[in-house]
Amino acid sequence: MSEWQKILREGSIDTLEKLAEKFGAENIDVEALRPAFDNFQMRITPAALEQIKEVGDPMWQQYVPTVQELDIVDGVIDSLDEDGDSPVPNITHRYPDRALFLVSPVCATYCRFCTRRRKVGDPEKIPLNQFDSAFEYLRQHTEIRDVIMSGGDPMMLSDRRLEYFFQQLRAIPHIEIIRIGSRITSHLPERITPEFCEMVQKYHPVYMNTHFNHPDELTPAAVASLDRLSKAGIPLGCQTVLLKGVNDDPKIMMELMHRLLKARVRPYYIYMADQVAGGEHFRTQVQKGLEIIKALRGWTSGLAVPHFVIDAPGGGGKVPLLPEYVEEINDDEVVFRNYQGQRFTYKQPRQAAAAACGSDQEQPDIVPIEIAAKHSRRKAVGGRRKGTG
Repeated sequence: MSEWQKILREGSIDTLEKLAEKFGAENIDVEALRPAFDNFQMRITPAALEQIKEVGDPMWQQYVPTVQELDIVDGVIDSLDEDGDSPVPNITHRYPDRALFLVSPVCATYCRFCTRRRKVGDPEKIPLNQFDSAFEYLRQHTEIRDVIMSGGDPMMLSDRRLEYFFQQLRAIPHIEIIRIGSRITSHLPERITPEFCEMVQKYHPVYMNTHFNHPDELTPAAVASLDRLSKAGIPLGCQTVLLKGVNDDPKIMMELMHRLLKARVRPYYIYMADQVAGGEHFRTQVQKGLEIIKALRGWTSGLAVPHFVIDAPGGGGKVPLLPEYVEEINDDEVVFRNYQGQRFTYKQPRQAAAAACGSDQEQPDIVPIEIAAKHSRRKAVGGRRKGTG
């Protein structure tokens, strides 16, 4: 047994009784929580436990079962219809040139908002003995150039098992990119071993999308594991989920994005929480996500601004959302506001109109309204200018 497996097995909390012993019976009602636990199992690793500073804090919210999981209003078991886009076991093929490959049924720590909670933790629903049809599907579909290994968490597999997948995928000529979707750097940083880092370099380009939802998750151990991955040549991105009571605050999100960049992790997505049954209490209004993006864009580096997306219910795929910056757009101009709320106009190109008139006159410069006004004042140009509103 490797060291990380020993830590996982001996140090994790995986029963309600252990949870009550850790946090007190006054905070954990074992019998009341039993239905939620039976519906979706629980495990909290030592690293995740250390991140919980007090009952009810952001990390507690993510990992500790609650009776709210039993309140189903409009949640859907398979909210993204992944099973509907699954042509063979363990493969979801939704987008033209990429496919999702479920290779592991388990995670180090189970997030209570998990969109795949209908499957995760159950080896019968993510079978480990039905990969032949998955590889055959990938071989036959030459349009697939990008494979995302997910689960569960692929990093819960042994190095030997992971290398088997890398070898099989690299033997398919049209697969250019391999991605790993994993939260292991936060939950079990010990898993990022020198042996794994040495092995994975043989199969580049291999990318990893990590998952951090709160700046406190970027502990020294987590940052050290990210450093090991970076030094092994693995480009790192982060997929964050917008969660009520966890990170639904612009200041928290900005701090998270800054700390990710310091750890050489590129913020990739902020997801709206999926409309998944059992996780509805984590959902915020969409306006909250737009508020957060508006507080990031322009106020910090573009490197720190991820895409804000809704993964469309029913399998529509990821749809990006942006705050409303454009006020008007027509054939002549685009009127918009910048991150500070200042109003500008961009003149549409007039080459086509000039050509139609047989004109070869020089076209006017394109300048924002405020800049044009300042320029006019500096030159002391007389006469009235058109109002800009």
